[in-house]
Amino acid sequence: MISYSIVIPVKDEAESIPTLYKEIKEVFDKLNRQYEIIFIDDGSTDKSSHIISTLQKTDRNINLVKFRANFGKSKALSAGFSETKGELIIIMDADLQDDPRDVLKLLTKIDDGYDLVSGWRKNRADSLTKRVSSYLFNRGTSFISGVKIHDFNCGLKAFKKEVADELFLHGELHRFIPVLAKKRKFKVTEIEVNNRPRKFGESKFGKLGIARGWKGMLDLLTAIFITDYLDKPAHFFGAIGLSFFSIGFLMDLYVSYIKLTTGTTQGRLPLLLAGVLFILLGIQLISTGLIAEMMSHYLSLRKKSSLR
Repeated sequence: MISYSIVIPVKDEAESIPTLYKEIKEVFDKLNRQYEIIFIDDGSTDKSSHIISTLQKTDRNINLVKFRANFGKSKALSAGFSETKGELIIIMDADLQDDPRDVLKLLTKIDDGYDLVSGWRKNRADSLTKRVSSYLFNRGTSFISGVKIHDFNCGLKAFKKEVADELFLHGELHRFIPVLAKKRKFKVTEIEVNNRPRKFGESKFGKLGIARGWKGMLDLLTAIFITDYLDKPAHFFGAIGLSFFSIGFLMDLYVSYIKLTTGTTQGRLPLLLAGVLFILLGIQLISTGLIAEMMSHYLSLRKKSSLR
């Protein structure tokens, strides 16, 4: 029976793969437990797949999933999860910045009763710009999501198979795996890990620069919505809609008061129109929430009937 599944997305990392494989093998051979290494070639244009295929001929623990084009890290991880047979899953990047020896520390934390353990690159071997943007991203994500960890986007993580079974990754949601797991009531923690300088090339799965900040915010809202509000969409749209409606109502109430007491709006017509706009927007959002709630209820009834 396979105990560990190591899932590694690959994008043009031909120079790193032989060293990474050697380090992983050294670590997991010492555990004396059966394991598998699943490489997902996400549309590499170099010799990554050829090198992995060559390693496969000498090691039956290696599995290769090859994409016909670049679909992104989330798709790569999802494909890897569907291939896993191990009780515990470890994910890491293929660029050698993650140290396979740190896996032992993550597995120890899992034994302490946690469902997911994420790496924390406390001393990052990256440029100042990347460290600053990453700090802002992590602090903002922690504040909005309520998940108190320092490094959401660390590529090195270990978690139980049941966690992977409930992770439906798409877009850029791989950056919020700890959030998705925590919102599903799994026990999540982090531990300091070694972050090594990149030896070859540059990041192939995109950079977490300031230019991507707004995309990260949308991805975070998506992660929160599909976990906290998937079964109660009216709470999400309704709260925002009621806020807009209340603001618009107070605006128009104030203008109405001015009109009744002075006989004129005193140049406050723009405020009146803004209030009407806010009220209409609030009604639309509330209606959207109610429609989404009815759809959710209908799908739940269909699901129940199909199980009978």
